[in-house]
Amino acid sequence: MSDINFCIRCGHAVERRMVEGKPRPVCPACNHIHFIDPKVAAAIIVEREGKVLLTRRANTPRQGLWVTPGGFVDDDEDPAQAAARECEEETGLKVEIVELLDLIAGREWPGGASFVIFYRARIVGGALTAGDDADRVAFFGPDELPEIAFESTRKMLEKWRSQNV
Repeated sequence: MSDINFCIRCGHAVERRMVEGKPRPVCPACNHIHFIDPKVAAAIIVEREGKVLLTRRANTPRQGLWVTPGGFVDDDEDPAQAAARECEEETGLKVEIVELLDLIAGREWPGGASFVIFYRARIVGGALTAGDDADRVAFFGPDELPEIAFESTRKMLEKWRSQNV
């Protein structure tokens, strides 16, 4: 159930009603149905000398564990551009998207992404440095991977590892 309590159109308190087979917030004043959209994240696989770039999370959830560079896509943003932006914010590296790799679904925590779009990218500039919500950045070989924060990242890295061992 969503945490929407008031209508985003008119401000009236909403009610929970069955709409299209699910309980949804509905405004009794203006009849607006509040459909809860999925949260989209985009992440990047960046390789250098047979190793993959990872960032260590500085914040909760799963603080201290590792992920590929990435984050949430803004509502007016192309997912590939979001992935490149997040990579630069977290690692200091400017990248160019090379290809779409995969889309992995499954919300892993209440505020998390409904699905993650993974891209492959190549470094085109910048200097490696931890930033934004990362406290460390490093490249890891297929047999050196640290503890990974999220299942979607784990799945993507398993695919990457199987192609690089």
